[in-house]
Amino acid sequence: MDIRDVIDYLKSYDGRELKLMEVCGTHTAAIFKNGIRDLISPKIKLISGPGCPVCVTPTAYIDRCVEYACTPGCELLTFGDMMKVPGSRGSLSENKAEAEEGGGRITIMYSPFEAIEKARANPDTTYVVAAVGFETTAPTYALMIQQAKALGIENIKLVTALKTAVPALEWICRNQEDIDGFICPGHVSVITGVHVYDELASEYGKPFVISGFEAEHILAAIYRIVKQIEAGMGRVENMYTNAVRENGNRKALDAIETAFCAGPAMWRGLGVIPESGLYLAGDYAGYDGGSRDLVEDMELPEGCRCGDVITGKINPDQCPMFAGGTCTPMKPFGPCMVSSEGSCGIWYRNKH
Repeated sequence: MDIRDVIDYLKSYDGRELKLMEVCGTHTAAIFKNGIRDLISPKIKLISGPGCPVCVTPTAYIDRCVEYACTPGCELLTFGDMMKVPGSRGSLSENKAEAEEGGGRITIMYSPFEAIEKARANPDTTYVVAAVGFETTAPTYALMIQQAKALGIENIKLVTALKTAVPALEWICRNQEDIDGFICPGHVSVITGVHVYDELASEYGKPFVISGFEAEHILAAIYRIVKQIEAGMGRVENMYTNAVRENGNRKALDAIETAFCAGPAMWRGLGVIPESGLYLAGDYAGYDGGSRDLVEDMELPEGCRCGDVITGKINPDQCPMFAGGTCTPMKPFGPCMVSSEGSCGIWYRNKH
């Protein structure tokens, strides 16, 4: 079908009101960038889910990273988007000066493999890597720690907040019954493949459609979800066939399965989700920096509605702190405003 026919169909849709959730920050950004909401019927409501790993990283994790950063003889390595995530003692950015005064250090990395270079050159320093992400980044951390062990490097620790997407989708299905269908994350699906969504589609009878990131990809995914709903169907479809294979990326999955095992994980705004976290295991357990101790967590700051945002109960601009200008990318109050893939940050940049 021609894309113009798809747009005409979606624009003229006049059935019951539908709520479709995208669970990838890149999809959220692309929906804004391409004006997707203006191309479809107002009866098709697009909402954002828990698709930003930085946004769902718990307060206790940030606090643990701050502790390591301020410990003499330690250097914390982190990607830049973690620097402003709020913890109970402030963000990493706010603690950077204190860390350096106390003998610790915070360094922005561009690849986890930098830890190996640093650890070999400075054996008296412990390099603590803040490992945050979903299935897309987990293989890199797995391969790095396997290389470290093979080289006999022992002065590296990983503090993991690595999570898997499907348990979060199951949590949404179980707790948010008004979601009619899901635009599945393209990047995650490249690793996991198509069939990881089969059980959810079967159990909950809802469409799960994998999409790429161009406007045509997203519109086609929305079209297929709506057509499934109209036909009374709920199954998995792959609309990103040029990148996503049926069984995913076997090498990446093997790396994850070799280095990590699944366990309960805290998702900021959602709570503890069983078997949704990845933790170093087996021969690599000794490289863990206390990640399993971070399951319990404090609540979101009073007044922050990030939990409602990432479960699709409200749009970001319905949060009083967003609407009132209290929470901004320059001074984020809640985690969804911090990351470039956070729903609130994306809404703010496109609304101002």
